[in-house]
Amino acid sequence: MPPLPPYAELHCLSNFSFLRGASHAEELMAQARELGYTALAITDECSLAGVVRAHTAVKKIGGGIKLLIGAEFTLECGLRLVVIARSRAGYGRLSRLITRGRRKAEKGSYALSRADVEEFLSVETAGTLALWLPRVRTDPDEQGAWITRVFAGRAWIAVELLRDGRDREHLEHCRRLGARHGLPLTAAGDVHMHVRERRALQDALTAVRHGVSVAEAGSAAALDVTGQ
Repeated sequence: MPPLPPYAELHCLSNFSFLRGASHAEELMAQARELGYTALAITDECSLAGVVRAHTAVKKIGGGIKLLIGAEFTLECGLRLVVIARSRAGYGRLSRLITRGRRKAEKGSYALSRADVEEFLSVETAGTLALWLPRVRTDPDEQGAWITRVFAGRAWIAVELLRDGRDREHLEHCRRLGARHGLPLTAAGDVHMHVRERRALQDALTAVRHGVSVAEAGSAAALDVTGQ
């Protein structure tokens, strides 16, 4: 068998994404190294809380994998994206954006507008990259135009194929958006757990967040994993 191509996971939630992630950052880093990933981005929702433990885990398990620092956001308009810091300056701007979002909302939540993102991240020297997470049922054309303008030359479409029965449709949708807006595609996994045995826990967390039983959660649990 030929060797597998290098892979870096760019969209991963730890248990610091409250009632979403089902694995500790240390578990995620160790499993990524075991699988031969070149890098893992810890991208908790509007938070850098999981990064400290992930950094400690990298030092403990040794070399062979790089930690990337980022965060996932859902803006007030519904647009979803992941922002990854490329430098210390990027880390600082990302931290300020997270602080802005947390201060604008009640404790435990956040609120960010496109104007907030533009204020901190639109300059060419922002030191950040963006992954757009398009959904089929939103207005992606207008979102794509905004992403292309704000993150000129620093944005990708994250293609996350999760065997939900719509992978072919979603891939074609992302390809059309990429061609229309000049955005390259990259693979991502929207990781919520480090092993499949945690799926029961992740489903339970989803049910709690939606205020229903696991049996009643139905497609809500699938929606949390697919993000579509």
